[in-house]
Amino acid sequence: MRRRTRLSLLPVALVVTLVALAGCGGSNSSSASGGTPLDAVTISGDVGTAPDVTWNSKMTATDVQNTTVTKGAGDTVAKGDLVSAQIWVGNGYTEKTAYSTYDQGGAQSVTIDDNLSPVLADAMTGATVGSRIAVTTPADKLFGESGNAQLNIGNKDPILVIIDIISKPKPPLKGPEGKPQPSPAWAPKLVTKGDTVTALDFAGTPKPDGKLRSAVLIQGTGAKVKKGQTITVNYLGQVYKGKKPFDESYTKSPASFGIGTGQVISGWDKTLVGQKVGSRLVLAIPPKEGYGKQGQPTAGIKGTDTLYFVVDILGAS
Repeated sequence: MRRRTRLSLLPVALVVTLVALAGCGGSNSSSASGGTPLDAVTISGDVGTAPDVTWNSKMTATDVQNTTVTKGAGDTVAKGDLVSAQIWVGNGYTEKTAYSTYDQGGAQSVTIDDNLSPVLADAMTGATVGSRIAVTTPADKLFGESGNAQLNIGNKDPILVIIDIISKPKPPLKGPEGKPQPSPAWAPKLVTKGDTVTALDFAGTPKPDGKLRSAVLIQGTGAKVKKGQTITVNYLGQVYKGKKPFDESYTKSPASFGIGTGQVISGWDKTLVGQKVGSRLVLAIPPKEGYGKQGQPTAGIKGTDTLYFVVDILGAS
């Protein structure tokens, strides 16, 4: 699986996302006892709400097995599709919840492609919107040979993954679409190569005044972003007078995350909600609305640095 290292905009400690995990697919099989791994649990609750899982016994999972708990009446999911999904992960050995997007800000935007763990991609391909799918698998099939220590999962622990396919939104835009707007005096100039933003030029840019600022450089024509939605963006970030960006997505692939719910730095939550899909914005984010006094040393961000971003809003669901 291809995966890049990206500066996490998340304020929480958990940086592993369940929609982009290293893993190997496998054929369906029954448990070693002759029954199925799902015999060990009872799953209840409606699609779109956190599942109620009762562990009846220790789970055994020797290979990957997918079961449709609830079949939805929506469109069929195919390879290459973008879907909005809620994902719950339980450890069948400890009989505890290991991870849940229901506790992490809501549904995730997931593209069914080679960047997604084959275990999850296989489970969702061919399913319909509105479905709840249960996946049982040994941990190493999903997380790799080492399991996932951060989630307290050993490499051979039996794992239950419950996937709720909420919707299949329109694919995100390729770039900003709308009417150009004048750049404000406080904003740096954009350095571009073709359609790609490569850096910010601070020549002539006044010293930051400690205020959270945002301005629309291209006014999009799409729907307004609402609190709680998952948005897809391209972005580039650079500290004031920085020689190069500390992070960017233009040369990689767009990022998706919940907005307005604390999944990202507060400066993004406060400035991106209410903007229109297709818009390009420039942001100035003081430390208190960014990474605080601690900064982000691994990215070269000090606790006194003001962060400047250009953000293209490509989709919202």
